[in-house]
Amino acid sequence: MDYKKVFDRFEDRNGFIKTSAPDRRPAPPIDGSQKAALNRKGNILYNSGDIEGARRIFLTTGYSDGLARIGDYYQSQGRDLDALRMYWIAPAKTKAEPIIMRLSALIQKVMHDEEDL
Repeated sequence: MDYKKVFDRFEDRNGFIKTSAPDRRPAPPIDGSQKAALNRKGNILYNSGDIEGARRIFLTTGYSDGLARIGDYYQSQGRDLDALRMYWIAPAKTKAEPIIMRLSALIQKVMHDEEDL
């Protein structure tokens, strides 16, 4: 089976996670008090509905609970790949596993359907 041919069908749908990050300088370390202040600000943004603002802060500080909550929000909006990305970074493996299982089943089905063609 030509797997490249199978996945090329989905090329224009932007459905796969990009696995490389652009080159950039590492952020300077954040001390504990700065991190706590940023996490409080992120929680305020999240609770006020600014999910993307909160996401940026939680990614900067590495606040795993906040990242998992962002993942929960994305999942409630049907954005499973974005949710998976947040769960993976958090890391929240128990929340990521059901999404991974669904995506695995979907990929297996696509590959099986391609074999039947």
